[in-house]
Amino acid sequence: MAGATVMLPVFEPGALLYIGDGHARQGHGELVGSGLETSMDVQFSVELVKQKPIACPRLENDDYIMVLGSARPLGEALQHANSELQRWLMADYGYTERGAQLLMGQAAELEIANVVDPAFTAVAKMRKSLLVRH
Repeated sequence: MAGATVMLPVFEPGALLYIGDGHARQGHGELVGSGLETSMDVQFSVELVKQKPIACPRLENDDYIMVLGSARPLGEALQHANSELQRWLMADYGYTERGAQLLMGQAAELEIANVVDPAFTAVAKMRKSLLVRH
């Protein structure tokens, strides 16, 4: 998505970054195993942020903070995404564990991003307009 910040955990020294598999259109979950494949022209910059451990990919745009959880079965992918969103709310927004849980229980949005790969992908997201830094 244009203008998004993507934060990726790096688990290996010297890890490489691959940008690919562009889709012009895709239904939620990529149900039939493919999207409408297309070439891409992308511009991006990379910044290495040390000493900020994250367990799952995080995304941020003007409207949302989002976390991708990948696992099989789908329920485990949802757990990963929700757990990492809770950690983000606690670490960067100052919510207590219970406060983050209460907020998520009322306002978190969930999407299924992928059900065709060996690991399913779920998205847990929170509207920035609902967040208060404590």
